[in-house]
Amino acid sequence: MDAHAISVLKGKYCNSLTTYSRLRTREVSLGDIALGGNNPIRIQSMTTTDTMNTIGTVEQTIRMVEAGCDYVRITAPSIKEANNLIEIKKELRLRGYKVPLIADIHFTPNAAEAAARIVEKVRINPGNYADKKRFDQIDYNAVEYQAELDRIYKKFAPLVKICKEYGTAMRIGTNHGSLSDRIMSYYGDTPRGMVESAMEFIRICESFDYHNLIISMKSSNPQVMIQAYRLLVETMNTEGMCYPLHLGVTEAGDGEDGRIKSAVGIGTLLEDGLGDTVRVSLTENPEFEAPVAIALVKRYLDRTASGLRLPTSGLISSTSIFSPYQYEKRHTAETNVFIGGHQVPRIVVDLSNENLKDPEILSDAGYSYSLLLDKYNISEQSVDLIYLGDELPSFNMPGNLKQLYNYRTWSLLSEKTNCHPLYSLSEYLSAELKDPTLNLVRISTADLNRTDFESLPLHKTLVFVLETTEDNGMADQRMFFFKMLEMDINAPVIVKRSYPKELFDGPFGDLMSPEEPVSKLQLYAGTDLGGLLIDGFSDGIWIDAPFLPIKNIVATSFGVLQATRSRISKTEYISCPSCGRTLFDLQETTQMIRSRTDHLKGLKIGIMGCIVNGPGEMADADYGYVGTGPGKITLYRGKEVVKKNVDAEDALNELIEIIREDGNWIDQNSAAQTDS
Repeated sequence: MDAHAISVLKGKYCNSLTTYSRLRTREVSLGDIALGGNNPIRIQSMTTTDTMNTIGTVEQTIRMVEAGCDYVRITAPSIKEANNLIEIKKELRLRGYKVPLIADIHFTPNAAEAAARIVEKVRINPGNYADKKRFDQIDYNAVEYQAELDRIYKKFAPLVKICKEYGTAMRIGTNHGSLSDRIMSYYGDTPRGMVESAMEFIRICESFDYHNLIISMKSSNPQVMIQAYRLLVETMNTEGMCYPLHLGVTEAGDGEDGRIKSAVGIGTLLEDGLGDTVRVSLTENPEFEAPVAIALVKRYLDRTASGLRLPTSGLISSTSIFSPYQYEKRHTAETNVFIGGHQVPRIVVDLSNENLKDPEILSDAGYSYSLLLDKYNISEQSVDLIYLGDELPSFNMPGNLKQLYNYRTWSLLSEKTNCHPLYSLSEYLSAELKDPTLNLVRISTADLNRTDFESLPLHKTLVFVLETTEDNGMADQRMFFFKMLEMDINAPVIVKRSYPKELFDGPFGDLMSPEEPVSKLQLYAGTDLGGLLIDGFSDGIWIDAPFLPIKNIVATSFGVLQATRSRISKTEYISCPSCGRTLFDLQETTQMIRSRTDHLKGLKIGIMGCIVNGPGEMADADYGYVGTGPGKITLYRGKEVVKKNVDAEDALNELIEIIREDGNWIDQNSAAQTDS
């Protein structure tokens, strides 16, 4: 952390890390719908229409409200669009809709000042509102830095005064991709820099006794986003503040990737008890975002009574052996160069209820059998272990695929190569026969309190399979890891989460799309498993959802590891959700780019509809494709502009050529491996 950074008091960002308790924040009103305090977690999204298209924007806003949005955000890139917000608001009111409107502002203070007189909330981005981003490194002394703060004060103060006069709320929305050169030079590209970018503006607001604030810390990298929000709350706490939080992962992408990445970021913070309003940013139509956000938030409704779980106040220290502000993987023993230690997290899938007479059953687990060659083709998303229970396959397995059997069945096998036992804790303690290489033991947090656990032999072949039946399963399993740290036990742990069919049934089905069970699995697993991985816990994951197809379980497993950046198995797309600034069809363009590049494992490609966050998000991507004018695309290598104003019809080929020149292109036919 930079020398200029403020010291952090560990653990003081949430009520509890080991049980659910929502943090009580200051209540802020937006029209008739308040957020923060004891209010429900609110849902919002953003229009994609041209703001000057009054009727089109109104009709899209209505679709978003009908889909479940409490608030709707509309871009106002200039004074012209800001002034048209009054026409949009009038038409909505004529049609009987009182939904609070939010004006989205980046570079134009005069547009913010106009919008603040019209709508219920304005969103400003500190990195763009009064600063610049040219990727310049600037050396400041204390006097020079204070002079910059004085300049920002003069530019920002008029908006604060207008918001206070009109009763307009404000979101101070820091974006990791648009931190200013000043912040980057002083604090670096860090969560601390994101927090300080917002805190400078918050302090100005407080100097005017203006407190109708909502704060966000968005990033396309869930790990950075989570650390920044946690650090923000801790920082506000030390300064006597507790403003409500807007949660979101920016440029999350579309489909499965967008849902899992959003769940990792948003869901982890919801588990921490943080968050007062949620926006899921998908490269899809905005009315599709609200059901996803609702599905995430629904899990935090009180299971014993209607309404939210009761919040508690007062921050407490979590633990002295865990820092939530920086990633550090739990140190574990490495078992036979396969699991634990420096190995990537392993994936287990349950095939015990499948047809084990045909090797084709393995195709959904990443192993496609060629009868002609008598070989398995192994994909980039091939699982590491399959659980077969008490069932024996009638075909030969791939040479690198490990099989798990219940202990009693395993003990009777005559050939145990690549076959390993799964014990209950009692079985393991009493077993006379153990595998010389790998022994997996099912365990729960409650088992750590059993008297016989003290007699458990901590052999180097031991791997725990951590299960939970608790309603707050993520918190329960996090408690397990804290206890393991306190007991100084370094055995690897595979985290297992079971999702029975009834968990996916509920009263919100009319808001969901037909593929909702799969979507919910992505959201739930992204939250439950992703949150632990983000905090450095878990050496493997096991998703048990017996009513869903194996291919969806496998894809979700790899998706969670990809979103947490703990195991890379495919291309990552950092694509924005579109808005009125967008200069091309984002959904169509994203799919076009994906169709040509989705075999480039490990590559990160940013796809931005406009320049607002483009250059900054390119810094987190290997390559970037950014709209810079009608029919014109600018291509990036990281944060460096490589080609400006390329015709859109040529841009993808030009991007591929840049990737090829860098030696990062591979032919699609080379993406598969073969096991002999």
